[in-house]
Amino acid sequence: MKSAEILRRQRELLRMEYECEREEFKRQTETMGVARKVKRGLCWYPVRCGRSYYNSLNQLILDIERSADTEIEHEFEYGRTVCFFRQAANGQISYFNFMATVSYADESRMALAMPGAGAVAQCQDCEDGLGVQLFFDETSYQAMFEALDAVIAAPADSRLAALREIIDGPAEPATRDIAPVQLPWLNTWQERAVNLALRARDVAVVHGPPGTGKTTTMVEAICETLRREPQALVCAQSNAAVDWIAEKLADRGANVLRIGNPSRVNDKMLACTYERRFADHPAYPELWAIRKEMRQLRGQSRRRAYAEREAMRNRLSRLSQRAADLEAEINADLFNGAHVVASTLVSANSRLLHGMRFGTVFIDEAGQALEAACWIAIRKADRVVLAGDHQQLPPTIKCYEAARAGLDVTMMQRVAQAKPTAVALLRMQYRMHRDIMRFSSEWFYGGQVEASPQVSDRSILDLDTPIWWIDTSEMDFPEQFVGDSFGRINKPEADLLLEALQEYIRRVGPDRVLDERVDFAIISPYKAQVQYLRQRVAHCAALRPYRHLLTVNTVDGFQGQERDVVFISLVRANGEGQIGFLRDLRRMNVAITRARMKVVLIGDAATLGRHPFYRRLIEYIVELAEKN
Repeated sequence: MKSAEILRRQRELLRMEYECEREEFKRQTETMGVARKVKRGLCWYPVRCGRSYYNSLNQLILDIERSADTEIEHEFEYGRTVCFFRQAANGQISYFNFMATVSYADESRMALAMPGAGAVAQCQDCEDGLGVQLFFDETSYQAMFEALDAVIAAPADSRLAALREIIDGPAEPATRDIAPVQLPWLNTWQERAVNLALRARDVAVVHGPPGTGKTTTMVEAICETLRREPQALVCAQSNAAVDWIAEKLADRGANVLRIGNPSRVNDKMLACTYERRFADHPAYPELWAIRKEMRQLRGQSRRRAYAEREAMRNRLSRLSQRAADLEAEINADLFNGAHVVASTLVSANSRLLHGMRFGTVFIDEAGQALEAACWIAIRKADRVVLAGDHQQLPPTIKCYEAARAGLDVTMMQRVAQAKPTAVALLRMQYRMHRDIMRFSSEWFYGGQVEASPQVSDRSILDLDTPIWWIDTSEMDFPEQFVGDSFGRINKPEADLLLEALQEYIRRVGPDRVLDERVDFAIISPYKAQVQYLRQRVAHCAALRPYRHLLTVNTVDGFQGQERDVVFISLVRANGEGQIGFLRDLRRMNVAITRARMKVVLIGDAATLGRHPFYRRLIEYIVELAEKN
């Protein structure tokens, strides 16, 4: 299949996903109650309005707070579109006729960019019953459609067309003649990956299995690239991933300009943001004063005579031109001085980056990004370095038919399979006991990943089996269906997990757990099970001393994290052997490999063992137990 045909097919599948998500939003808006939206993290209700103000980018911001349900994880993040509503005492909901955009969000506070003073007043006048919910994300889809259209239509002699034929077509990637760099603080595989990235003329893939130091390798590759190029664009699918790599680059002395608000709220990251840098520029006080005067003039003009209004219009015109000149001057200084411009893939479509060109774009988390999203950033560069692991979490796709037809095949996966000479696999992991890593290595990475000697025997207890399965198949632990988004729940299994956790803490020794800060992850693929486990942990007196060491989350929520001990609740238990999206083995790869020293899986072996992956996993655990 030709590259243009592949991309047109991607566009069709993306259109299917777009329609599916839009219909799902419509259904939720029309039929789902506020309480259910709150529980699913799609809505805050009730909320209280705080102050309103203009930020340094001249956006009118309204702060809102929620005081209830603050422990429920939400999906609000920078750049997402939201709408306001009011719920009357009789339950009737009325939506306000404007949209706002998330500028910042944490557990209990959001800053929203509002369309105007009237919208702010409408919210502030609502004394009770005010809520805010996510709106359908039209902007991200529009950016992806535009990117695909541009790549498909790229002239044959353009750089974009050349990259299209290499990434999605038959053309082979070329290399540059660059002397290899020696980086003795990296291992052999990491050093090879950095040199592969430097030599690549078109595309390179840094394939980083769990614990192999992908971020360390990427930071070195970016720093070495900056020795040869004045500037680089660094992107990732999520804000958290952008923040993580941007912070590491800032630690290395790179001048990082972060487009969009960070999820890691600390002084270091805030100091890198475009908004903070803009406000700190020497020319900003004059620009702020001009904008303030312009707002005052616009408010006064309606109450003045014709001659005075004409004079005001002339004054506004002069002020507007001066403001535009100052803004251009500040932007030129900020971008010309930046070594690294960092943003999410969708934010690479920001007006701030229009017309900019980079020698190299680095895309982290490429195994989780839709191909269309990657093209948003690649359009701005001459070559691309993809980093991630397509054997871990896939892109989030809601349309099952689109995923099955190939939308979940990422650019990184496509390049890794079709252009193996462009791929560097990191083979030494520094996180987990060798027996935890070995199963993942054999199933997902052809046995090529090994444990570093520093961690290969790490354990908490002597003679402890690093990976264990608690089988519930002889127990009456049936699963329950609780809804499309939340999937399944198995309360008896969750209760058993907490009993096993308490027993393990007793074996290790409560004082030792606290003194050595042994940390624990409790993971389940299903949101309903996670919420139930959180409630049980919160109300369990025996676990109260250890709550600061316990984290309960979904598999997706633990991506990129690690803990000393991991307990995994698999939930599924039925007579038909149905395991649902546990068939997506990449999620199980993530769950198992979060552990440094111990993994405990709890599940119905009779149900799960019908699948070859889980059958082999159970056999592997039995073999380990027999050896010990």
